[in-house]
Amino acid sequence: MEADQSPERTPDGHFVIRGRKWRATDPAVPEETAARLRRHLMSARRAVRSALAESDASAERAARARVNRAKIALGERGTPWWEQSEEARRERWEDGLAELDEQAPEV
Repeated sequence: MEADQSPERTPDGHFVIRGRKWRATDPAVPEETAARLRRHLMSARRAVRSALAESDASAERAARARVNRAKIALGERGTPWWEQSEEARRERWEDGLAELDEQAPEV
């Protein structure tokens, strides 16, 4: 895939990069909410890297839990978003964002 090309999409809500399928973010998540969730995700990923560099297993577990929570809220993990009702999808991202904001309000 060239840098200026979009990844291949599958009909089941995935995209393909280098032959590997990845679940796409739920398209129903409002853009402002998705942007906030992505900021939480990137912050948590940085925290994982820091914890690994410091050999801090407790901090790593907490950071990985935040990564997982952000990915679930975005619809990239957990119950597939295309199998959820609109209400369940909205609750997923609203609850996830509230939890992440509580854990790391500075993001």
